[in-house]
Amino acid sequence: MAITLDQLLESRDRRAAHQKDLLGRYPGKSLLCMTVQLPGAEKRNALSLRIAAAGVAAIREAFGPSYEELQDLETGYEAYFLVPMPPQEAKRRCCTLEEIHPLGRLMDIDVLGPDGIPIERAALGLPPRPCLLCGRPARVCMRAKNHSQAELLAEIRRRITDYCNNS
Repeated sequence: MAITLDQLLESRDRRAAHQKDLLGRYPGKSLLCMTVQLPGAEKRNALSLRIAAAGVAAIREAFGPSYEELQDLETGYEAYFLVPMPPQEAKRRCCTLEEIHPLGRLMDIDVLGPDGIPIERAALGLPPRPCLLCGRPARVCMRAKNHSQAELLAEIRRRITDYCNNS
């Protein structure tokens, strides 16, 4: 089911409020918030759920979180994890996971410290995330609309098929 821009913006506001609430209830922990990177207005489908399941399993294995909360929403899958480590270390681990996991590039794992501010890749001296298709910075291609939604979805399907065939 396709969602509207208003629904997307509302989900972002709700997610930010929930992140703030979790950080307030669990002081001294770093918060990981995983969502699925899927182009277009349809944010919940068989592709997104497969990516989400792989991401949750990978985060559980990499971190052994002390708290987790999974939300399967029409605006997209969201997973929240609290871990007892400095946010910079958690972000480094998440970036490694995004880079080495076969579906990692399709996951967006934000890391927030006690202040609620997301740790940026650049703050750790890491390059921007690459485009799925050409390797240039993803934000550049996204803003310039260098690739069609159909091209991106075809690549996502290919990656999921490869992952499923090799898992």
